[in-house]
Amino acid sequence: MSLKKALLSQILGLSLGLSVSISAFAVDAAAGSDAIAPSAEVVVPKESMFQAGRAYISRVSDRLADTVSGKPEELINRAMQVIGVRYRWDAELPQSGLDGSSFVGYVFKDKLGFLLPRKSTQMSRVGKPINRDELQPGDLVFFNTMRLTFSHVGIYVGDNKFIHSPSKGTSVRVDDLSSLYWDKRFDGARRLDGSDNLNDSERQELLDEVKEIKRKSRSL
Repeated sequence: MSLKKALLSQILGLSLGLSVSISAFAVDAAAGSDAIAPSAEVVVPKESMFQAGRAYISRVSDRLADTVSGKPEELINRAMQVIGVRYRWDAELPQSGLDGSSFVGYVFKDKLGFLLPRKSTQMSRVGKPINRDELQPGDLVFFNTMRLTFSHVGIYVGDNKFIHSPSKGTSVRVDDLSSLYWDKRFDGARRLDGSDNLNDSERQELLDEVKEIKRKSRSL
């Protein structure tokens, strides 16, 4: 089984609160090594579906925060590979096109196995808010582009630049935060740190998507 499929299986097991044994992986950051070593097995107790949903978000986002902070270049490189994909409203795959939030969701899910909420307004409640001068590669940046707060989202790539899928008739590209248009509409930023302010229905939407991934994974 590939590492990607193994990670997917672990995430799915956690999300549904099954009693499973998983191997936790850690990167030896101090030594700068890319090697991955298994730690002791952890038995996940049975939980209700709602509790499992909360645990899923917490555990996976914790892994995400570690991965992004340790290797942001991998996330950014994946995002850069999608440059040129056309904008398409409510589409979720590069083959058909990507809108603003689906581009961000695709990159994080494809590269890190992390499931973000579908809408940019919901994404704005995941992780912790940070100031503009604190931005690091991999942080989410938000804009008011429709006279609606957090109506657009992109991924900060460094050097005051961010990558995103802007609007109909355009494609995924890199833009400058200090440009007149984006500077005026900048609406805040978030760093994924394992926390969220989602309401119960939004958290349930994520759990439902996990169930759908589980259903599709049976055919892998």
